[in-house]
Amino acid sequence: MNVRSVLDTVYIIRHIPRLRLTALPLFSHSFTRPPSLLPLQNIPDLNLPNMNQKTNTDDNAIMEKDLDIDQLERAETQVSIDSDKANDARIAAFSPQEQKKIIRHIDRRLVLTLGFLYCVSLMDRTNTGIAVVAGMGVDLKLIDNRYSIIVLLFFITYVLLQPPATVVLRKVGPRIFLPTITLLWGITMITFGFVKDWYDLIPLRLVLGIFEAGFFPGCAYLLSCWYPRYELQKRNAVFYLIGSMASAFSGILAYGFSQLKNHGSGPKWWGQHYGPTPTNPDAPSGILPGIAGWRWIFILQGVVTCAMALFSYLVIVDFPELSTNSFGFKFLNEKEAAFVVARIEKDRHDAIPEEFKLGKYLKSALDLKVWGFAALFGLTTTNTYAIAYFLPIILNEGMGFGVAASQCLISPPYVLAAIVMYAFAVLGDKYHLRSPFILINGCLLLIGLPLLGYLDNVGVRYFGVFIATAACNANVPCVLTWQANNIRGQWKRALCSATLVGAGGIGGIIGSTVFRDQDKPKYHPGILTCMISSALIIVITLALDYKFWKANKRVDDGGKPIEGLRGFKYTF
Repeated sequence: MNVRSVLDTVYIIRHIPRLRLTALPLFSHSFTRPPSLLPLQNIPDLNLPNMNQKTNTDDNAIMEKDLDIDQLERAETQVSIDSDKANDARIAAFSPQEQKKIIRHIDRRLVLTLGFLYCVSLMDRTNTGIAVVAGMGVDLKLIDNRYSIIVLLFFITYVLLQPPATVVLRKVGPRIFLPTITLLWGITMITFGFVKDWYDLIPLRLVLGIFEAGFFPGCAYLLSCWYPRYELQKRNAVFYLIGSMASAFSGILAYGFSQLKNHGSGPKWWGQHYGPTPTNPDAPSGILPGIAGWRWIFILQGVVTCAMALFSYLVIVDFPELSTNSFGFKFLNEKEAAFVVARIEKDRHDAIPEEFKLGKYLKSALDLKVWGFAALFGLTTTNTYAIAYFLPIILNEGMGFGVAASQCLISPPYVLAAIVMYAFAVLGDKYHLRSPFILINGCLLLIGLPLLGYLDNVGVRYFGVFIATAACNANVPCVLTWQANNIRGQWKRALCSATLVGAGGIGGIIGSTVFRDQDKPKYHPGILTCMISSALIIVITLALDYKFWKANKRVDDGGKPIEGLRGFKYTF
């Protein structure tokens, strides 16, 4: 192949993302990039040779010939303009009212479905704290650090399997992958209700981590594939908000399930144990007949999860370019799907995935900002998981509330978190800002956590719970969206989603172990750890802002493009 042919090949490879949508088809699950639908010979102002035609031209003569670089750049600009015009035409095929109707339809079908599945995911992974308060701690003898160990084990498989899980999601498709793993962890959750000893929980928590590993990064990745950059945070917020509201009312729901104690039949050890307590050391001991209330929590929440999974086979949607395919209820037609893809292509030119190559996929990990976002998310989830797992115990043993009150008082702080989360999302999308809200939440955490951990007044401590819960949960969609706004390329975004949520799992490990039984009732080491993580959130956010400011300034000065796309700029 001569030099000119090599240059032509490089040129075409570089610009396939901009050329491919000239006559967009809807592709099946294929991981070879679709060939450009704009022929090589049609690229304006370039007299390029046929790539399949042999030439007898002497290579040395070609190298001596001046290549018109200005002509090449003009052609590149013209191709980009033509691609944008084609995308504009697909978007303009629908009136503004029709466009809003399509987007609302996507919101209802995609965001709400994923949100309700996340609901059961969050309940299933965090209901151990509620079960402990309902009697599991006594029945299974979760003394010393056994509870923290059980909580921690989930995150081992959860963290390790996230990068490969996002690849499987992209290859298998979310219509099959997401409902299937939900069904499998629902079945696993039911088996939690039939354990005999505390160590029986060890393999079950590891298996639960395997099945849940692909869910959250898969949802984050799927949402980012459907929406332009500055429409995404509201959707991420609603998705996470539904899960947060599940956390808000999971305590009440679990309390209702636990009232089925003594119902049902089975081996004697399935029953609720009773015996002496610190307030009544002379009480008799024994086992009540029927099934213990905490077992009903796991059994019934597992049944709900399985039912949701089976229904989601009918309603989960695929990636935009494949969205005309469906097992159940009809979704988009080809024209509507082309409209969605054109919106994404116009926004960031990465609607269709390129061919998967493991080396290139892993090479994305060399980008420093990928790990900056991962660190932010891990520090954020250190707080969210610590509160989710230990708030019922802190309310019960640290603040002196009864079992029923502790389970119900979980709810109000999460209601406030939902309000703050959505308000920040609306403002963030409107003003195209992400990091200022992350900084605000970091500062709020540094106010709420000391109130929770270092004061004696129960009312003030509970007020600190409100501030800390709202701030750490509101930060989750902020960080998710900031990452998605500043990453281009389907596979790079898939890896970044996996590393982000994987780091979130590491945050879960930290959050689940720093609140030790010997630190009751105020858990000062755990509170201090959460405060340090909140301060680091502020530091890393400012560092990323500085990095992005320098890169944007370089682009404004005519320097190297960001993420390989001219005109692309980082979002603050």
